[in-house]
Amino acid sequence: MIEKKIHALNPLLRPASLAVVGASERPGSVGRRTIENLLTGKFPGRLYAINPGYDAVLGVTCYPDLASLPETVDHVVLTVGDSRIEAALDDTIAHGAQAATMMSSLVLENDHPPLLRDRILERIQASGLVVCGANGMGFYNFADGVWVCGFDTRDNHIRGGNVTLISHSGSGMSGIIDCEERIDFNLAVSTGQELCVSMDQYMDYALEQPETRVIGLFMETARNPAGMVRAFRKANDRGIPVVVLKVGRTELSARLAVSHSGAITGRDDAYQAVFDRYGVQRVNDMDELATTLIMFAQPHPVGNGGLVSIHDSGGERQLLIDLADEMAVPLAQIEAQTEYQLQALLDPGLPPVNPLDAWGAGGPDANKIMEDCLAALMSDPNAAMGAVVHDRAPLGTLCEEYFDYMRAGHRASGKPVFLVANRQGSGSDPAAVRLTREGFPVLDGLRSFLSGVRCMTGWRDFNARRVQALGEKLPQADKAVVSRWRPRLAAGETLEEFEASKLLRDFGFPINNTWLVESEAEALQTAAGQGYPVVLKTAAAGILHKTDCNGVYLGLENETQLKAAYQDLSSRLGPRVMISPMLEVSGVEMLLGLVRDEQFGPLVMLGFGGVNVEAVHDVACALPPFSRATALRLVNSLKLRPVLDGLRNRPAVDLEAFCIAAEQFSIMAAALGDVLDEVDINPVIAHPGGCIAVDALAVGRTGKSRP
Repeated sequence: MIEKKIHALNPLLRPASLAVVGASERPGSVGRRTIENLLTGKFPGRLYAINPGYDAVLGVTCYPDLASLPETVDHVVLTVGDSRIEAALDDTIAHGAQAATMMSSLVLENDHPPLLRDRILERIQASGLVVCGANGMGFYNFADGVWVCGFDTRDNHIRGGNVTLISHSGSGMSGIIDCEERIDFNLAVSTGQELCVSMDQYMDYALEQPETRVIGLFMETARNPAGMVRAFRKANDRGIPVVVLKVGRTELSARLAVSHSGAITGRDDAYQAVFDRYGVQRVNDMDELATTLIMFAQPHPVGNGGLVSIHDSGGERQLLIDLADEMAVPLAQIEAQTEYQLQALLDPGLPPVNPLDAWGAGGPDANKIMEDCLAALMSDPNAAMGAVVHDRAPLGTLCEEYFDYMRAGHRASGKPVFLVANRQGSGSDPAAVRLTREGFPVLDGLRSFLSGVRCMTGWRDFNARRVQALGEKLPQADKAVVSRWRPRLAAGETLEEFEASKLLRDFGFPINNTWLVESEAEALQTAAGQGYPVVLKTAAAGILHKTDCNGVYLGLENETQLKAAYQDLSSRLGPRVMISPMLEVSGVEMLLGLVRDEQFGPLVMLGFGGVNVEAVHDVACALPPFSRATALRLVNSLKLRPVLDGLRNRPAVDLEAFCIAAEQFSIMAAALGDVLDEVDINPVIAHPGGCIAVDALAVGRTGKSRP
């Protein structure tokens, strides 16, 4: 074996000796397939079979039990069924092995508490055994020839791969590695139930391997959220992109939230906030995952700008333009000099634009024209990468001329270039694998390809932001202010509007002035002192959404109107009311909020607010704290973003003021997030002269949300 850094998972993933309990000659059995895979992968260590019914299995010496082995092995693979797994695990622990792999589901018919899974888990925790599984398909350490899987795969995996795939789904692993020859893996793991080793720990192992260039995740959940965050940080530090297919995105949080903000936040928002913080690139299906891994595995660095592409069809070029717009994939805006070069090359009638239809009338020079046009496009300073978008030849084969286009484009620029078909169709043409390994990936399907482009430019942009952020310093929360509010929030106190406004004001957040009064005389005196018009709201305890009980009067112009409003509120809801200036501003109603995710802690939401917040549902989430630049990037991602620029002769709002307020709120969220369950600031009115909040609610960490 190649000498590598010592890691806690070495006994599991790189054992020097290994025994397969339940090894068998029976065709199709997990015990036979596991031995076959280890032999096919040329396991370099000492391999033993365990089964009292055989002297040898596929030529591997077989022993009746672990106790009969001539040495204590590092790793035991348990290929027995659930009815025998408990005894087999006891034998493994007694034997002194350091690691084990379990593929069984740990479910017994007519089992009794504690259930089999719980009994197995207790034994593992007590022994310190390092375990892959259970209820998984094992793993393939292709880099070191350790193929520990009880199911068939292709036999032509090679050493020297640079892609790691870690999957909670066994099929999510095998569905890619078994059939996708264009990806060369160094490690693939089906983590199963993660009784002992979680996804983040496999990531940590992969990040320590010198050959790892990209990590793909098929993720159901983060069983160790803190560890997952550490792994993402380590990937950032190592410059290794992580691509994730996260399933379960429609699952809503079970927690019922007090605030409007909490009501629209689902668990997936928390994952997206974590992915955004650490530059994790997200895809939507397994085609996109496989394609994006292929694209990241190629060796050429992405340039600045967007995609350039060359086509032999005007209609298919337009299809790419439409899909790129739909998927928010940047297309390069080529410079005038590039246009002049193209114009000189193209047949009459073909516009010199990107994406480019360059085929024209064909003829003997057509292929040379295509080569030169792609070279010109990719040499443009605004080109990040290039694509030759052509359909496959009959029977899914590849035209050699396309290879020439790609090589010419890369020679001219040094940038990545891809050969892309508009639909699946590469078939089994070995040229697709050969060219991909040469560094010129052959891909199928525009959507999957464009998803990969988005991920590659997204990773590039994340790293640029990360470098820029090194010179930025966020303001720090005032320690005295934090100390003043922490005890009340830690006690679970719910701060209704008046107190929540004080909290926010203490942290420098722009919020409308509010006075608390308990009589008509006080209300009249306060209004006279600060001037009409005013807003009157009930301050009765426990009424969190005042409009629901007609507890708000807006635009009271004089004493008469104020008296009438106060008399109504006091008679129905009690004498305690709040009085505020009626804001004479016209703007866009936004929101800022904090909710607590069970896995990742406090999250800040920002987006479009008002009374229709649930219906509009246009918000983004981020981990606090964050800068105003991050706030601007998140706002720019919202569907209703153009509204902030002013529509129908309305002036644009002061977006910078809102982003500064969001930054300030995130600093408070980071300082007090451990003692806050929720904060709801809705609306925050963004207007041409700044932004100001007019309502707020805060719920302490141990408090219970109320309807």
